[in-house]
Order: sequence, then C-alpha cells, then structure tokens
Amino acid sequence: MALDGAQFSQVSDFYDLLYEDKDYPSEVTYVADVLARYGVHNGDILEFGSGTGRHGRLLVERGYSVFGIEQSAGMVARAVQTPGFTCSVGDICSAETSRRFSAVIALFHVMSYITDNDRLSKVFANAGRHLEAGGLFFFDVWYTPAVLSEKPEVRVKRVSTDTLDIVRLAEPEMHVNQNLVDVSYTLLVTEKSSNHTSTIYEKHTLRHYTIPELDYHAEVAGFQRVLSEEFLSRKLPGIDTWGVALLYQKV
Repeated sequence: MALDGAQFSQVSDFYDLLYEDKDYPSEVTYVADVLARYGVHNGDILEFGSGTGRHGRLLVERGYSVFGIEQSAGMVARAVQTPGFTCSVGDICSAETSRRFSAVIALFHVMSYITDNDRLSKVFANAGRHLEAGGLFFFDVWYTPAVLSEKPEVRVKRVSTDTLDIVRLAEPEMHVNQNLVDVSYTLLVTEKSSNHTSTIYEKHTLRHYTIPELDYHAEVAGFQRVLSEEFLSRKLPGIDTWGVALLYQKV
C-alpha cells in the first residue's frame, strides 16, 4: 500500500508487523488468475507502490519477474530483493525504467493515494508508456458508493511480538465534496524490556473513486476497461463493495 514517502516515513519500521495477518498468498493467487484470464500467464510485471515487496516476491514464485517502484525509501530499504524481484525509490507518476512490461499492477489501494486528477492522469500515462501493446493495467481502489453508504469507522489494531507491543488507532475524517478521506494514525509502540512507549502520528489522505471517472482518465491515456469486480470475491460492485478491482488494456 505504500506510496507517499512522507506518509510512510515513520510507520515503515512496523508496516509488515501491522499487516502480518493480511492474506498475501490469496491476493496473489487472485491477481495472477486475473492476469492469466486476459493472456498474461508469465512475463515482466511493473508494480506501482511495491511496499516491502510481499506481493512481488509471491508473484515471482508464480513465474513472473517483478520490478517495483516505491516512493517510500523506508519501504524499499526493508524490501527483501530476490532473483526475479527488484525495486527502487521513485514516483509512479513519472519514474521511467526504459523497459516495457506485460502488465502494470498497483495493489492494496495504492491508486487511492492518488488524490488529484493531474496525478491520476500522469499515473495512467506512465503505465501506458511502460506497457507493451495490449498490455494490462490492474489495480484496486476504494469505491465511492460503499464509502458514502457505510462510511469509514474508527479502528483499533493491536500487534504483539517478543519485544514489542503495538497499538494503532485509525481515525477517519470524510471530505465528501472532494471524494477524500483523511485517516489519522496514532501508533503506540511499547518496548517490553524497558516498558518505554513511543508515539507516532501520521495522516494518510485517500481518494475513493467511481468507475466512470477512472474510465475517463484511462481512455484519455489509451486504455479500455475489460474488468471491474469486487477484489478477491469477483462479485459485481455494489454499495457494500469497499475494494473494487479494475483491469484496463492498452489499446
């Protein structure tokens, strides 16, 4: 999910711990199946917002080669680069690799961190520059109907290791006229040996999207949509669908 360097500058130390319960294998199985359904069974993938590389390394196990672009230097420093998976610090709006790929992917709501239309257009254009003819651009976003009907809630998450206790408080603030949600994170990190607690604050701003607005930006950049469904479940998107997966093909 990482994308903004400042937003993830402090929590990157604890990112994998906070998401240790995330089912990365099932997500990668789903992503690989979607790509295969539309002709990309293997080959080179460019990952926008590659985080610490957990999706990318699992895709390598399925026969892909993955190069990640990640804006958070802390995330890249913590990414385990292996044969088939490499990553570097960069802005997905403008980073240039001089390579062409079979698919571009952006997972765990990376595209929802693109909060204005200018940057959104640049992301689509950059994906197009990096794709072979007929290549695929796959990503998931927060879906406007669900955000407006169910509304984000305050959430508390607790994680414990042999050395640390971590409590994360997530407090959302909606900006309905901008399709934005500010999520203020407070992390309480307690070292068990000393009982010392550090407090970390970060605010993440995310945008929720409708399918027609994404289609518009995609079409301008030379893409056509070939799939829209609920991420993982493959159901048709509805008012209770928080995460919508979209697949666009380069025309």
